[in-house]
Amino acid sequence: MDRFQAYRVHEEDGKPRGRLEEITLDDLNEGEVLIRVRYSSVNYKDALAATGKGKIMRSFPKVAGIDAAGVVEASEDPRFSEGDEVLVTGTGIGEERDGGYAPYLRHSADWLVPLPEGLSLRDAMAIGTAGFTAALSVYRMEKNGLAPENGPVAVTGATGGVGSIAVDILAGLGYEVTAITGKESERDYLKELGAKEVVNRNELEMGERPLEKSMWAGAVDTVGGGGVLAWLTRTAKRHGSIAACGNAGGFDLNTTVLPFILRGVDLLGIDSNYFPMEERKQIWERLASDMRPRHLQEISHDIPFSGLPGAFDRLIEGKARGRMVVEIS
Repeated sequence: MDRFQAYRVHEEDGKPRGRLEEITLDDLNEGEVLIRVRYSSVNYKDALAATGKGKIMRSFPKVAGIDAAGVVEASEDPRFSEGDEVLVTGTGIGEERDGGYAPYLRHSADWLVPLPEGLSLRDAMAIGTAGFTAALSVYRMEKNGLAPENGPVAVTGATGGVGSIAVDILAGLGYEVTAITGKESERDYLKELGAKEVVNRNELEMGERPLEKSMWAGAVDTVGGGGVLAWLTRTAKRHGSIAACGNAGGFDLNTTVLPFILRGVDLLGIDSNYFPMEERKQIWERLASDMRPRHLQEISHDIPFSGLPGAFDRLIEGKARGRMVVEIS
């Protein structure tokens, strides 16, 4: 049987260790649809899984990569036929099942998204889990009543994959966006994406009161711990929404109930992994239309398959900007 190269994670001496190696189709998990993968991407979760710095994978060995886009090679499910262009983000790949860092992927037909008209396979992976998470954050806040006339929206970790696309999507929808970042050198980049204001996270005056001056109608928080999310709850406007979608800064959240019971602030948990399929398709359709990032080429860049190890290190070290698209085949 033909062999092909995959980035696979093993458990060695009790720790996950990833490497490029040759495998065959027999090494992949079962699934109704076999996809010829053209592109994948690099997300923070991928870096945690591949380097062993996070407990992401449930069993070993597994092909890493929580995103994939490609062409159906064979299908046992009538919903998909050979030649169909599809994408898959999350839904267990790269964690519980083999992922997108190989030329072939088997997955359940229930979790495959037909490529929306207006997006290429490369576009889909420039968006990927990070972009879907950003769009889901905006979608959830809008369902909760957020509108451009309500006031400014903050985005933390604004130069990362989720943050960059969130800034771009929000600005494109007419929101006044404040980008919060620890990278002062990226001010021009964030302005180009549409941020009206760029705030240096290291210079934030967070205060210590349970409620501070109300500032934000909404916020997309990609950072999590480190006090920023708690500060957002204390500075949100009455009936504001905060979409919590990341933990790059840690897991802790130290706040009080006062923002929630005195201002009616809503803290929305964003889980893009197993978000329901019908709404998942709707969001991808919006990512090809009104939510389509206007600066996808500036936000993303391609890396070769062999460049994965270095990409993981850059993400973990906080040195990456935007989105990395992996050319698989």
